[in-house]
Amino acid sequence: MKTILLTLACVAFSIVTASADDKKTTTTTTTTYGSGTITEYTPGSAFVLKEESGPVTYKYGEKVTYVTKSGTVLTEDQVKTRIKVGVPARVYYTPAGESKTITKVEVDD
Repeated sequence: MKTILLTLACVAFSIVTASADDKKTTTTTTTTYGSGTITEYTPGSAFVLKEESGPVTYKYGEKVTYVTKSGTVLTEDQVKTRIKVGVPARVYYTPAGESKTITKVEVDD
């Protein structure tokens, strides 16, 4: 009788554990990039790159980080002077349907 009860308890525990595992949720965020020359730039509003495939419009996210290729984060004053039309850039973004939300902009050192 003890063996049967112990076996039933183990089975019940396995079922509860398996049910808990089924409820786990995994969220994956994809970040990709586009490269080209800035053709339109209005901070917080418009960011367009002329890429090989043509002009691509990017949407601003909550936070955009501006960096150099070597990884130096640009200050607000540096962004005002270095991010402008005609500058080559790489834009890292998160795709969401048809829109591309910028997370980081990288320019030459």
